Amino acid sequence: MTQPNTEVQVRTGVESDLAALTDIYNHYVRETALTFDVVPFTPEQRLPWLRSHPEDGPHRLLVAQDVRNVDDTDGAGPRILGYATSSAFRPKAAYSTSVEVSVYCAPDATGRGVGTLLYSALFEALAGEDLRRAYAGIAQPNESSVRLHERFGFGHIGTYTDVGRKFDRYWDVAWYEKHLGPQT
Repeated sequence: MTQPNTEVQVRTGVESDLAALTDIYNHYVRETALTFDVVPFTPEQRLPWLRSHPEDGPHRLLVAQDVRNVDDTDGAGPRILGYATSSAFRPKAAYSTSVEVSVYCAPDATGRGVGTLLYSALFEALAGEDLRRAYAGIAQPNESSVRLHERFGFGHIGTYTDVGRKFDRYWDVAWYEKHLGPQT
């Protein structure tokens, strides 16, 4: 699942990525209202999340890595620039053909097309799965995320107002939906 001859490659996330993925996510926990988690995680606390995204099936974890100028003397390998996931939308069985998707980029990797590359790979990977809908909740305001989702065919279906409290204020979450699978 990598793109040949590029500086950024996308592949399935693995346990050795956990520290980098946790660092990326914790930036958004500490600095933004883009996630409603309020306490940063340790990699050990995020391990069940990582393991809930196997290599195949409808619940995926894909990472984008920078393969330029890799100095692997520290054993760290290429730098992780971001990740995208498809996760269970709701726990009840009737929701199994729906997924919730998200994408997070390292703070210095935003605006470079990494999110677009990740979503392209994610939706390509999901194309053969028994899925009907993808949903994305976007804390507002977040115009760059809205534009990304609209480029991938998501449409706005509603907004929860004042649904989350973080940084001593209330935030809205706009919900977006994308049709997956064959049109009927």
